Amino acid sequence: MSSNVKLAISTYSYWHFRDPKIPVQSVIGYAAELGVSGVDILHRQLDSEENGYLQSLKRRAFANGIDLVCLSIHQNFVSPDPQVRQQNIDHTLACIETAYKLGIPAIRLNSGRWATVASFDELMALGGDEPPIPGYTEDDAFGWCIDSIEKCLPKAQECGVVLALENHWGLTRKPEGVLRIVNSIQSEWLSVLMDTGNFLSAPYSALEQLAPQTIFVQAKTYYGGGEWYTLELDYPRIAQILANVGYHGYISLEFEGKEDSFTGVPKSIALLKDAFGVR
Repeated sequence: MSSNVKLAISTYSYWHFRDPKIPVQSVIGYAAELGVSGVDILHRQLDSEENGYLQSLKRRAFANGIDLVCLSIHQNFVSPDPQVRQQNIDHTLACIETAYKLGIPAIRLNSGRWATVASFDELMALGGDEPPIPGYTEDDAFGWCIDSIEKCLPKAQECGVVLALENHWGLTRKPEGVLRIVNSIQSEWLSVLMDTGNFLSAPYSALEQLAPQTIFVQAKTYYGGGEWYTLELDYPRIAQILANVGYHGYISLEFEGKEDSFTGVPKSIALLKDAFGVR
């Protein structure tokens, strides 16, 4: 099959939160060498948020024929403490401004989670499920999250930056959670970010539920075995799911395997090009 989608590489593909930290500007060069169209920047991989540095990244991307397509950020709106939620709102607003300075049209948004399971490794062993803080319910958490996102939407609209809510553990570990938030708000500045590797069971039916409202896709691969788990994903099937809803956006590689990135990423791009008919 052939399609009108474009491929990107997440800077995370070269840095799994372990030293050495691969610079964003290096990933822009790697993406150009591999012939993809875009780079998806992991916010924590930025060296600085000083404007001169951000503009240098923008210039490097332009000189290499690369679009900067998403800023993947972290926040947690699941807290009974209004001050904690406000801190995360303020962080999100600042990241919207950073994306705007970089000319990036979307940020990856998280709902957040209870954090009653302290270790991410343990959370993965539990399939991403964790108990609420005693005395509170998931309904409380969804209310906090929806209210917090609504407070970010005016800045998103002002800057022209879409908030793309990812299926990323916590309240969004299931498609119903993602859609509960998005459908409760119903704003053109809030859409879905589909992560192909974050549904640990029945992934294809879950991806089908998200596909109609998906504005950006992060596609995981696991050459060398996954950092936390390994999924055998059928990318031609996923490509068809997206084609069925007329998706024409970006597919951003998130290589999460233990193989060296300098071999795992090229293999992954070849896989995605074949599955999505990108020439």
